[in-house]
Amino acid sequence: MAEIIQKDGTWTFDGDAVRVVPGRDKGVGLLRQALGEVVVPLRAIGGISYEPGRKAGRLRLRLRDGADPLLQVTGGRLPESSDPYRLTVEPDRSGVAEYFVDEVRHALLLDQVDPGPSDTYLLPGPAVPVSAGAGDGTASFDGDRVVLDWNWTTEEAKSSGGPRTFRVADVRAVEWAPSKGLDNGWLRFTLAGAPPAPPPKYDPCTVELFGFKKDPLMALVAAAVAVRMPHPAAPAPAAPAVPAPALPLAHAAPVLAGEPADHDTLLRRLRELGELHQAGVLTAEEFSAAKAAILGGFTAR
Repeated sequence: MAEIIQKDGTWTFDGDAVRVVPGRDKGVGLLRQALGEVVVPLRAIGGISYEPGRKAGRLRLRLRDGADPLLQVTGGRLPESSDPYRLTVEPDRSGVAEYFVDEVRHALLLDQVDPGPSDTYLLPGPAVPVSAGAGDGTASFDGDRVVLDWNWTTEEAKSSGGPRTFRVADVRAVEWAPSKGLDNGWLRFTLAGAPPAPPPKYDPCTVELFGFKKDPLMALVAAAVAVRMPHPAAPAPAAPAVPAPALPLAHAAPVLAGEPADHDTLLRRLRELGELHQAGVLTAEEFSAAKAAILGGFTAR
């Protein structure tokens, strides 16, 4: 077992999972505090590293692409203080950090963990119910329904319809984007059958974010919804096998009218008829009737 305890948080590795607990230091971001303890199974880890520094080092856990719904919806855009898989390490604890890295790497090697992308979520995402208020509204999710409620900064075109409620089953995409420069960010939900979305300022399915301290908390709502949706990298479900339609008797053994068929043709029809019966296309009754019709062709000769 390996453990490193810092003001920034505590990481523990028991051979099967890395347990990440945020610290209470003022530098710990609101998202990490709200997310709380995260248990990362070994099979979700793509790598780990320690980066020494003059004032402080960085212990970083790299998860496999697609393994964590939070990282999936944020797409590498979380600020450093909100990254739950980064730990600030004091210089005098660098040896412990390096030992921790060695232990995790050794376990990854022994278990032959694939560091490549995952087509299924390996972490459960934030606990529900979860709620966050930022920008022009509050987003809440109880595991089934999403509620967007507006505040005094919301444009009337969006707030006039009142709070927006929809089920996660109706959501086709969820996206979180932080503010960048003069551009506001957003938490956007795309619903099935919805027309192209207007700008976040006027979209009743989007909370607009203004670049304030609580903006990253909206990513928790996004992740809680995303983990209950189909994984974007999951293989498409196989189309159900469509049984061959039962052929009418006339197709299985054409009516022998007029001149009787030659001997070879009749034998070929008998073979085809037997194959159709074995494949389940013809019932026993249909097979018997069609066989009698063909045999009648021999008699006609």
